[in-house]
Amino acid sequence: MTIDLSQLQKVIHQNKVNKGFNVTDIKLELLLMLEELAELSEAVRKEKRNVGEEIADVMIYCLGLCEILGINAQKEILRKVKINQERKYVRQTKFHHQKIT
Repeated sequence: MTIDLSQLQKVIHQNKVNKGFNVTDIKLELLLMLEELAELSEAVRKEKRNVGEEIADVMIYCLGLCEILGINAQKEILRKVKINQERKYVRQTKFHHQKIT
């Protein structure tokens, strides 16, 4: 199955509607997304086999939130990737880079 992110976020949103899940409370969605992120963190930390599934859960929440907020995820991701590609950074430490504006 081939589907772009714009279509996928609509499919995700419709599934939430069909299942009776939240599609209006943004704060609740963010809390649920944090729970999924915590599950991903635990899966990575404990080297579990379900890391990909946990990443998918986080992405599903992100795409669902985009649809709730009326944001075209594909357009915004491509726009931000271009910004990041053109941005200059200076390495501060092993894990931290500072943007040059």
